[in-house]
Amino acid sequence: MNVILIAVISLGAIGLIAAIVLYLASKKFAVYEDPRINQVAAVLPQANCGGCGYPGCNGFAGACVKAADAGSLEGKLCPVGGAAVMEKVAGILGMQAAETEPRIAVVRCNGSCENRPRIAEYDGVRSCAIANATSGGETGCTYGCLGCGDCVAACKFGAIHMNPETGLPEVDEEKCTACGACAKACPRMIIEIRLKGKKGRRMIVKCVNKDKGAVVNKACAVGCIACGKCEKVCAFGAITIANNVSYIDAEKCKLCRKCEEACPKHTIHAINFPPRKPKPEVAPEAAPATAKPVEAPATPKVETPAKEEVKVNESK
Repeated sequence: MNVILIAVISLGAIGLIAAIVLYLASKKFAVYEDPRINQVAAVLPQANCGGCGYPGCNGFAGACVKAADAGSLEGKLCPVGGAAVMEKVAGILGMQAAETEPRIAVVRCNGSCENRPRIAEYDGVRSCAIANATSGGETGCTYGCLGCGDCVAACKFGAIHMNPETGLPEVDEEKCTACGACAKACPRMIIEIRLKGKKGRRMIVKCVNKDKGAVVNKACAVGCIACGKCEKVCAFGAITIANNVSYIDAEKCKLCRKCEEACPKHTIHAINFPPRKPKPEVAPEAAPATAKPVEAPATPKVETPAKEEVKVNESK
């Protein structure tokens, strides 16, 4: 009986000492957390997509609090919540939300099955990352879409899917939050997060092939050959050519669409524009009528009077 009592007292004493030690350690090494972090995190969508550039919504909330203490929320944006969520965050932190233009993911490749014929067959794990690391893909273009759907698997919002006819990914603009997960998943970096544009309209060069024109022509019917025609017609300096491929700066582009008309390979696409009005047909100029030769007036025929027969009396 005494042995059991001693054991119970000993265990109780050990537990008490351990509790005191843990309490003192928690006080000594306590980390203060600003209560505003939890308040900001509560209004965030908790998608934890990483589109903001921070590890999860709590990480972004902490970054917003630090930015507010520094005096500005510029550069902080939750792509899923958008401007509405950032206004709530700014209200909690006593700041004014910075104005940001909406963005969207765009696929910069138009190498469909029709435009980019297959020259090989990939027989391996259906993963773009693995296919890119182990082979050049099924076509002659080593820069275009591999078609395995890594971007689809990375999207948490169901905003991207593979088109079975073209073999290319397509973005659902209603669902896309511009989180950038699809762009990070693409090993060939053909998906870009760009400005959505006024009324959703934007101009895109759907090619990232850096080969020279002759090589591009063999691999894809609609690849950029860096001819420079689009750059010449742009009056706003929005188009540049680097590494044998054109690029349109969305900040400078005025959506005039002249580059689209000038591109001989139909590589530049106008997104969400109304159809062009047909140009009025110009009637060909009528050929001047050939002057008819003036006919000389017919000379009237003068009838010669018949000679009177003169009868000569023959004298007998």
